[in-house]
Amino acid sequence: MRTRISHRALLALAGGCAIAALVPSAMAEGRDPAYAAARARGDVGEKVDGYLGLVGAGDPALKRMVEDLNIRRKAVYAEHAQAQHATVEEYAFTSGCHLIEATVPGEKYQAPDGTWHVRTSAPPLRDARCP
Repeated sequence: MRTRISHRALLALAGGCAIAALVPSAMAEGRDPAYAAARARGDVGEKVDGYLGLVGAGDPALKRMVEDLNIRRKAVYAEHAQAQHATVEEYAFTSGCHLIEATVPGEKYQAPDGTWHVRTSAPPLRDARCP
Protein backbone atom coordinates (compact mmCIF):
# COMPACT_ATOMS: atom_id res chain seq x y z
CA MET A 1 0.00 0.00 0.00
CA ARG A 2 1.30 3.46 -0.95
CA THR A 3 1.08 6.19 1.64
CA ARG A 4 0.16 9.64 0.33
CA ILE A 5 2.59 12.23 1.59
CA SER A 6 2.59 15.99 1.20
CA HIS A 7 5.43 17.73 -0.58
CA ARG A 8 6.39 19.54 2.62
CA ALA A 9 6.43 16.28 4.55
CA LEU A 10 8.47 14.68 1.81
CA LEU A 11 11.07 17.42 2.06
CA ALA A 12 11.15 17.08 5.84
CA LEU A 13 11.53 13.31 5.62
CA ALA A 14 14.20 13.64 2.97
CA GLY A 15 16.18 15.96 5.21
CA GLY A 16 17.53 17.75 2.18
CA CYS A 17 18.08 14.54 0.22
CA ALA A 18 15.92 15.87 -2.61
CA ILE A 19 18.73 18.19 -3.64
CA ALA A 20 21.48 15.72 -2.81
CA ALA A 21 19.80 13.08 -4.96
CA LEU A 22 19.89 15.40 -7.93
CA VAL A 23 23.50 16.46 -7.57
CA PRO A 24 24.90 13.49 -9.52
CA SER A 25 22.26 13.92 -12.22
CA ALA A 26 22.75 17.67 -12.45
CA MET A 27 26.52 17.26 -12.49
CA ALA A 28 26.33 14.69 -15.28
CA GLU A 29 24.07 16.98 -17.27
CA GLY A 30 26.46 19.86 -16.71
CA ARG A 31 29.40 17.86 -18.07
CA ASP A 32 27.74 17.36 -21.44
CA PRO A 33 28.81 20.26 -23.69
CA ALA A 34 25.68 19.86 -25.85
CA TYR A 35 23.44 20.13 -22.79
CA ALA A 36 25.37 23.12 -21.42
CA ALA A 37 25.15 24.88 -24.78
CA ALA A 38 21.40 24.18 -25.10
CA ARG A 39 20.78 25.46 -21.59
CA ALA A 40 22.89 28.59 -22.21
CA ARG A 41 20.98 29.27 -25.47
CA GLY A 42 17.67 28.85 -23.66
CA ASP A 43 16.66 25.85 -25.75
CA VAL A 44 15.98 23.77 -22.60
CA GLY A 45 14.80 24.67 -19.14
CA GLU A 46 13.61 23.26 -15.83
CA LYS A 47 9.96 22.30 -15.70
CA VAL A 48 7.59 22.40 -12.74
CA ASP A 49 7.29 18.60 -12.80
CA GLY A 50 11.02 18.04 -12.16
CA TYR A 51 12.00 17.25 -15.72
CA LEU A 52 13.76 19.18 -18.46
CA GLY A 53 11.66 20.74 -21.15
CA LEU A 54 12.26 21.94 -24.67
CA VAL A 55 11.67 25.64 -25.10
CA GLY A 56 10.37 25.67 -28.65
CA ALA A 57 10.45 22.89 -31.21
CA GLY A 58 14.05 21.72 -30.88
CA ASP A 59 15.86 19.58 -33.40
CA PRO A 60 15.79 15.76 -33.25
CA ALA A 61 19.19 15.52 -31.53
CA LEU A 62 18.14 17.96 -28.82
CA LYS A 63 14.86 16.10 -28.33
CA ARG A 64 16.73 12.81 -27.90
CA MET A 65 19.14 14.38 -25.42
CA VAL A 66 16.30 15.82 -23.31
CA GLU A 67 14.42 12.50 -23.41
CA ASP A 68 17.56 10.64 -22.31
CA LEU A 69 18.25 13.05 -19.45
CA ASN A 70 14.63 12.84 -18.32
CA ILE A 71 14.78 9.03 -18.32
CA ARG A 72 17.85 9.28 -16.09
CA ARG A 73 16.13 11.75 -13.81
CA LYS A 74 13.06 9.52 -13.52
CA ALA A 75 15.25 6.58 -12.51
CA VAL A 76 16.81 8.67 -9.72
CA TYR A 77 13.40 9.95 -8.65
CA ALA A 78 11.97 6.42 -8.57
CA GLU A 79 14.80 5.12 -6.42
CA HIS A 80 14.57 7.96 -3.91
CA ALA A 81 10.76 8.07 -3.91
CA GLN A 82 10.63 4.42 -2.93
CA ALA A 83 13.04 5.05 -0.06
CA GLN A 84 10.84 7.96 1.11
CA HIS A 85 7.55 6.03 0.68
CA ALA A 86 6.36 8.64 -1.82
CA THR A 87 5.24 8.46 -5.41
CA VAL A 88 7.64 9.23 -8.23
CA GLU A 89 5.44 12.19 -9.17
CA GLU A 90 5.59 13.64 -5.65
CA TYR A 91 9.35 13.27 -5.50
CA ALA A 92 9.81 14.68 -9.01
CA PHE A 93 7.61 17.68 -8.22
CA THR A 94 9.55 18.51 -5.05
CA SER A 95 12.80 18.12 -6.96
CA GLY A 96 11.44 20.39 -9.68
CA CYS A 97 10.76 23.06 -7.06
CA HIS A 98 14.40 22.90 -5.98
CA LEU A 99 15.79 22.75 -9.50
CA ILE A 100 13.81 25.83 -10.51
CA GLU A 101 14.99 27.60 -7.38
CA ALA A 102 18.58 26.66 -8.29
CA THR A 103 18.43 28.19 -11.77
CA VAL A 104 20.75 31.14 -12.31
CA PRO A 105 20.08 34.41 -14.11
CA GLY A 106 19.76 33.83 -17.84
CA GLU A 107 18.48 30.24 -17.57
CA LYS A 108 14.93 29.30 -18.51
CA TYR A 109 12.38 27.72 -16.23
CA GLN A 110 8.70 26.93 -16.39
CA ALA A 111 6.36 29.04 -14.26
CA PRO A 112 3.37 27.42 -12.55
CA ASP A 113 1.11 28.54 -15.42
CA GLY A 114 3.27 26.60 -17.91
CA THR A 115 4.90 29.62 -19.54
CA TRP A 116 8.66 29.82 -19.94
CA HIS A 117 10.54 32.57 -18.12
CA VAL A 118 14.15 33.68 -18.12
CA ARG A 119 15.55 33.74 -14.61
CA THR A 120 16.56 37.19 -13.44
CA SER A 121 18.20 38.19 -10.18
CA ALA A 122 14.73 37.99 -8.60
CA PRO A 123 13.48 34.67 -7.19
CA PRO A 124 11.80 32.49 -9.82
CA LEU A 125 8.04 32.06 -9.92
CA ARG A 126 7.29 28.74 -8.24
CA ASP A 127 4.22 26.66 -7.59
CA ALA A 128 2.48 27.57 -4.33
CA ARG A 129 2.81 23.91 -3.25
CA CYS A 130 6.62 24.10 -3.36
CA PRO A 131 8.35 23.66 -0.02
